[in-house]
Amino acid sequence: MVGFYAGSFDPFTNGHLSIVRKASKSFDRVIVGIGNNDEKKRRVDKNAMLDVMRRVISDEGLYNVEVIAYDSITTRAARDMGANILIRGLRNGTDYAYEENIAALNEINSGYDTCYLRADSFGYLSSSLVMDLYKHGEDVSQYVPGPVNELLMNMRNNNNN
Repeated sequence: MVGFYAGSFDPFTNGHLSIVRKASKSFDRVIVGIGNNDEKKRRVDKNAMLDVMRRVISDEGLYNVEVIAYDSITTRAARDMGANILIRGLRNGTDYAYEENIAALNEINSGYDTCYLRADSFGYLSSSLVMDLYKHGEDVSQYVPGPVNELLMNMRNNNNN
């Protein structure tokens, strides 16, 4: 069984990593796809995030996980990668209500079912929250994997020069 976990991952957080770890135990293969959210402007370069996410996955020893970037709709990217099911992380009931509408549409339009995985102790964490703290000069190292934190610190240093 091949699962496709899509998101903007802007940035990739420890909550996202928790979902990937769980998915890697539940599926033969997991593709993590960095997509575009047309409602949001990217805060972290997509290719830079792709590189650090690949490093995180390698460092974690998650050998059945592959990280890709895509520009099409999620179900098309999942089909192109040979996925059988979509994976989504849930933090709370609000996430469920939002995700369930998308899952129903995906199932009607493409036949894809969605597997929800709980975010555990990271239920409070979102990329937007991390970036808000980051933009205000706060230390976000406890919320993101080490390579992501390095990328963010490099971004900060380059913007200060």
